[in-house]
Amino acid sequence: MSSKKLFQISNPCFPAVDDECRQALLDFDITTVANLAEASGALLKGDFDCVLILGEPPDASALDTLEFVHNVDAALPVVFWNPEMCAAETVRLVRAGAYHCLGYRDTPENLRDCLENAMEERRGRKQALQQSTASEPWRSFLVGESRAMQTVVETIRLIGGRRCTVLIGGETGTGKEMAARALHLSGPRANQPMVAINCSALPENLLEAELFGHVRGAFTGAVQTRVGRFEQAHKGTLFLDEIGDMPLELQSKLLRVLQDREIQRLGSSETIKVDVRVIAATNVSLLERVRQGRFREDLYYRLNVVPLEMPPLRKRESDIALLVDHFVKKICQLECIPVKKVTPEAIQRLRACAWPGNVRQLENAVEMAVAMSGERESLYPGDFGLAPAVSIQVVPFEPAAIPFPAADIMDFETAVSHFERNMLEQALQKTAGNKTAAAELLGLKRTTLIMKLRNFGDAAPLCAAR
Repeated sequence: MSSKKLFQISNPCFPAVDDECRQALLDFDITTVANLAEASGALLKGDFDCVLILGEPPDASALDTLEFVHNVDAALPVVFWNPEMCAAETVRLVRAGAYHCLGYRDTPENLRDCLENAMEERRGRKQALQQSTASEPWRSFLVGESRAMQTVVETIRLIGGRRCTVLIGGETGTGKEMAARALHLSGPRANQPMVAINCSALPENLLEAELFGHVRGAFTGAVQTRVGRFEQAHKGTLFLDEIGDMPLELQSKLLRVLQDREIQRLGSSETIKVDVRVIAATNVSLLERVRQGRFREDLYYRLNVVPLEMPPLRKRESDIALLVDHFVKKICQLECIPVKKVTPEAIQRLRACAWPGNVRQLENAVEMAVAMSGERESLYPGDFGLAPAVSIQVVPFEPAAIPFPAADIMDFETAVSHFERNMLEQALQKTAGNKTAAAELLGLKRTTLIMKLRNFGDAAPLCAAR
């Protein structure tokens, strides 16, 4: 029989589990912690099938605890058992992604059945993911199981077989080209070519010739006829990267091609029909470029038939361990060396980094770690060069605006606590009380911010923050 690995967060104030309940969970492999501070490291080090929350952890609300677990592993089922939980709280937790909430009417047998069902579903999802990866080769381009990546995957499944134009947005390094390749491979054009061109890498005259081709003598240096990228991608996919940097004059020509599916080579009056699916990508706001007069509004709407947004790495923290494992295997295979292992401490510190360069920066860090580790089998935090990779944002601080307690002498701990509280207040004021935004502004995890807020007690006005 397979192991039933249960991770349990139990409030010390929660009534002791009776013998009947212990007997019901006797064959479960249970790891127990008392709060989120202990849970963080333990969840990263173990591979669990389910999480059980007994009562409400003393350092966070039930909703914050659920969010904390899903940030570590979005696919991990979470079960709550709290006889004092009201119906409204139960509904809120289930809508937020909890697997089930048990109350005063439930028995230990109900708890056991619920946990076993949750574990069985998790195993089923893992098997389905493995099977889908085997049956959907394009899935290997999109590493991750977070909710943000699940949204991307589902969108690609829906539109993969269509002919519609797709506009992929996202910050630099989020994997827009990988998404484009996955999109190409997910449809009937998978066996046809996918042709890519970076619109910011070439000057206007060369970019036009690259896109549409030219005939002999069309311009100085055109010694022979050349087929353009549109013709190369006939029956396949054309990927236009950094579309926001395309010159305005060329944008009008691209618009006509998208409308008529016809091109003319430079220096020729012949019209050539092309059957091409166009995927464009940008790391800037095209709507902002439209307002600035740097991008045609009609072209924007022609490209933005189906928008696909690639999430930044900070919004898919639970995918970092999977991405690191993927990159380690990939790099070790390219170097023809045995696959190295990454220590849990290294994974924990990698998850704590801001990663402004997103997935590309993480891949570079892994490549450096493999190189710097030499003949060692394990990769440690120091191998990744984490110190320079951490990016911390600090809320602007105005000393005169912080009212220190009226006292001639103040001990150090009181001064630091007062300073910290005012930093939190400023962040929450700037974000209208939004905890997630305030945490990003301060360079903290949301759960860390919540713990700090609770340390100040109900007397602080920070408790009103959402």
